[in-house]
Amino acid sequence: MKVLGIISEYNPFHYGHLYHLEKSKKITGCNFSIAVMSGSFVQRGEPSFIDKWTKTKIAIDSGIDLVLELPSIFSVQSAELFAYGGVKLLDSLNIVDYISFGSELGELEILKFIAEIFAREPYYFKLMLKKYLDEGNSYSVSRSLALESFLKKDGRNKCNYTNILKSPNNILAIEYLKALYILNSDIKPFTIKRVGSDYKETLFNNKYSSATSIRNKILKGDLKEIKNYLPEATYYHINQYLNEYDSFNTMENYSHILLYLLRTIDKNSLSKIMDIEDGLENRLINYGFKYNNITQIINNTITKRYPKTRIQRILIHLLMGINKDIFLELKNTYPQYIRVLGMNNKGMNILNKIKQNTNISIINKFADYKKENNLQLHKMIYYDKKSTDLYFLGLQKEKSRISNLDYLKSPYIKNSRTNF
Repeated sequence: MKVLGIISEYNPFHYGHLYHLEKSKKITGCNFSIAVMSGSFVQRGEPSFIDKWTKTKIAIDSGIDLVLELPSIFSVQSAELFAYGGVKLLDSLNIVDYISFGSELGELEILKFIAEIFAREPYYFKLMLKKYLDEGNSYSVSRSLALESFLKKDGRNKCNYTNILKSPNNILAIEYLKALYILNSDIKPFTIKRVGSDYKETLFNNKYSSATSIRNKILKGDLKEIKNYLPEATYYHINQYLNEYDSFNTMENYSHILLYLLRTIDKNSLSKIMDIEDGLENRLINYGFKYNNITQIINNTITKRYPKTRIQRILIHLLMGINKDIFLELKNTYPQYIRVLGMNNKGMNILNKIKQNTNISIINKFADYKKENNLQLHKMIYYDKKSTDLYFLGLQKEKSRISNLDYLKSPYIKNSRTNF
């Protein structure tokens, strides 16, 4: 058994993801695959476009064997913490041979070189990082400039590292590699060069369009218009999702809830929310009173130091009640469990192998977590349930605002006779 691990959002699963999965299996020779997937909210600080069970069905029907939920406290974090959460979970299974991820560069050794510098943080690099942060730059920009300065001083600046660090998939790839380095993991990394549209591309233009452009296209028109540009399982299950819930989820759906929170929270409490620093709580509260929708608040809070995705993540942390102390406590004891969202027959074999190789609790039926005499497990899974309830609370149709679905939904099991 050779097992491939993938950290994903599949928001939604598109032809680029299918290309990555199939090529990863072929190159690594892995005949089993696990996806650690974010659930109700995603890394850029937004609700998932479709719910986690629909994403799971698409992934399993497209060739993934086992889908595990990335705990919600990691799913809406910086690239560094998102990657750490995914890699740590895969590593703790003790059965994963390879991890594969996309990157714009597609060259593993250069990405590993950068990752090890970021992990070791040599003295001069740290000195330059502080300098650029003090000048008001965002963390990502400061780190890129610090790397450039460090390599110039070291006489090794033969590659345009600044451009490499401008691409989101390169950044995530570096963070995956950094996490493997820090954890001293035996998992072998592999990167596949990204094909098609850029991650941030908003215009829908070809078979390999970005998830962003696909979401925009679906929101603006009829799903049938892009049927030929979506994998069969994606098109089928998104239609099923629409039949059941009648609306997709967006950040704007939380305007009223977030306005209430910003207008009633005190500055001291807001300052403790994850990712808040340097008086940003004052800015958010002030704009919370000045503007009446969340898009205006976000757009006016953005600065050179605080990009849009960071502001959005802060607002999701506020929505979920995740402060810095809670996150640190749970990170230090992570992982306590794995949550199964779906599997096929091969996925069942993987799960049996995991049971033989790790003592981590496996949650198939959600209610079973209550049997676990583990306070840290209970604390972390509380946020998974909360994020699910918040996800469905955000849907526009009253009939779709269902609670306690974690208890009501079972993992998706696809056997050899299942068709979609």
